[in-house]
Amino acid sequence: MLCILGPTASGKSSLALALARRRGDIEIISMDSALVYRGMNIGTAKPTPEEQAEIPHHLIDLIDPVESYSAARFVNDAECAVADIRSRGKVPLLVGGTMLYYKALREGLDDLPSAPTELREAIAEEARTYGWPTLHQWLSDIDIETASRLKPNDAQRISRALELYRFTGKPMSQLIRESGERAPSPLANRLITIALMPEDRAQLHERIAQRFQQMLTAGFLDEVRQLMKDSRLHPELPSMRCVGYRQAWDHLTGETSFDAFVEAGIAATRQLAKRQITWLRSFPHLVIHDPFVSSPQTLEAICLTALDQAY
Repeated sequence: MLCILGPTASGKSSLALALARRRGDIEIISMDSALVYRGMNIGTAKPTPEEQAEIPHHLIDLIDPVESYSAARFVNDAECAVADIRSRGKVPLLVGGTMLYYKALREGLDDLPSAPTELREAIAEEARTYGWPTLHQWLSDIDIETASRLKPNDAQRISRALELYRFTGKPMSQLIRESGERAPSPLANRLITIALMPEDRAQLHERIAQRFQQMLTAGFLDEVRQLMKDSRLHPELPSMRCVGYRQAWDHLTGETSFDAFVEAGIAATRQLAKRQITWLRSFPHLVIHDPFVSSPQTLEAICLTALDQAY
């Protein structure tokens, strides 16, 4: 199975659509932690309804923004999607930039329990009252090994570690040592992975800024205003911590000016791209191409050749 990885704004989605149109038998499986949320379309650069009608897409619009999604669920959902696509004689194409999902697919996961939603909500409320740096200090008091790996504002991972401790009574670091790991997905050894790795960071930053402006023109702030009408949503949820959404929330609640929001949103997207590239450089067995050096036609030809080899 062919997998296309890359940082945000590197051209993954347009390449996947071009391949699907050329072959006519491809269905796309999204590997993006933001595209799973319903109602979050503009800020996630979700494929348009027209594109989804033209080319079947999977693992998009799975849950509401008040819900949570995990790497373990992604692996299970991806395996099911691949089986479904192949059962109909079609070709699955895995595309995305959520590197944790790719790592989970290729290498397996720590087999840790799921904590009740009530615990997560209680911790989020504590974070709103005391701030994530304070909760990070609490974590240091019970699990210095895990806390030392996390930044004081790493909300998702701090919350997860505290959830596990309160649910099991054991530090996350101890649970990891005791539990071992789940085996990699059966798909792991069948992946041919092409990574779009831009070397010209300035050009990538320019694309990120252009795309953010396009999202604003398309009505991104109106999209977030609509989401905020749901009283269950708050800025500590994983959905609202997606790049752009947290910055929009701060602006719409009066915490930042419009210009500060735009600057923060673009900066956060650049940081995301930097983290994605760091992940990519740590993965073995990638076929790496620079999307700013290779033409779209060249990349299409490379991917089509890889698909022919795979099938």
